Amino acid sequence: MSNPARNPIGRRAFLRGGLTVTAAGALGLADPLLAGATESGQLAPAIHGTGAWGARPAKGAISVLNSRPVKIIVHHTATANVTDYSLARAFALSRSIQNYHMDSNGWIDTGQHFTNSRGGHITEGRHRSLAALNGGTQHVVSAHTSGQNNVALGIENEGLYTSVGPTTAQWNSLVALCRYMCQQYRIAASQIYGHRDFNNTACPGNVLYGRLPELRRAVAAAMGERERIVDPVTWPLLQPGDRGEKVLVAQRLLHHAGERGVPLDGVFDPRTDEAARRLETRIGVAETGLVGAESWPALIPAALRKGDRNDAVHGVQLLLLAKGLRTPADGEYTGATETAVREFQTGNQLPATGVADQLTWQYLLR
Repeated sequence: MSNPARNPIGRRAFLRGGLTVTAAGALGLADPLLAGATESGQLAPAIHGTGAWGARPAKGAISVLNSRPVKIIVHHTATANVTDYSLARAFALSRSIQNYHMDSNGWIDTGQHFTNSRGGHITEGRHRSLAALNGGTQHVVSAHTSGQNNVALGIENEGLYTSVGPTTAQWNSLVALCRYMCQQYRIAASQIYGHRDFNNTACPGNVLYGRLPELRRAVAAAMGERERIVDPVTWPLLQPGDRGEKVLVAQRLLHHAGERGVPLDGVFDPRTDEAARRLETRIGVAETGLVGAESWPALIPAALRKGDRNDAVHGVQLLLLAKGLRTPADGEYTGATETAVREFQTGNQLPATGVADQLTWQYLLR
């Protein structure tokens, strides 16, 4: 959400050391308090409005849509994993985020709708978000995820979750907030996503992102739902240092896009990083050097079919082989490759066309 930089983690660290943290008055990790029932009868978690934490007035009019959001997007702030769990810390964090978003990013207000501190304290982010949520019929246009701000709620979770997970209190408050959002707006628990599902970013960190299936099920259970939750099919994130079949496939696709200097060795090295950045520049997205939700659709042809012969075909063949299906791996879309694609589509309840379209690729890359 902050200005892009070459480091995909650093680009989201919007506090830049500007927040003074005190250890005094730290709270223990406990379940979030409940604030009581709203007009809809739903039990709401305690959410501290913009007035409580001393928010600045927005620099422009807050746009409020007379429609419900259809999904929730989880973020992390990529800031320090502090041990000050106090409400005062949560309020100071909210002020620092707002200052950064308004003064450095040039936005009219905080970008996200709500912020969830490591102590489990929830604060309103963008003005009018809390009133809209409590009403359950309107949506505040935000600035947390490119391409999704008219239809998605954004939650920032304080901390950096690339190698560790959130605190117990923070996790519990995240579940409570998502449960309330889902109930108020009639959003299915399966429609909880991570930032990386839509943009080229490491957010919300590998560990927190890896817990999103658990979050969806916890939210569904909190709402009393017993139906099986089907996790959304999303694009994988590849970043420097990664190795394996998916990296090799990405390299093949970069070759297909004209990046002939990229090695074909399955190692995300500096040359692959630079090629990924050039692709991002060409497609007009923030330069991160990642291959993620914005890069895959630009790299993958709309359709590959029998008779095609190129690096993209080689890539789909590699993915089919990794799924245990029989096909040559020579870059030529023969009848054997078409049959393997059709078998894979049938096994995943996709239209069995034998044509490798982007949805088929998305399932292959899972």
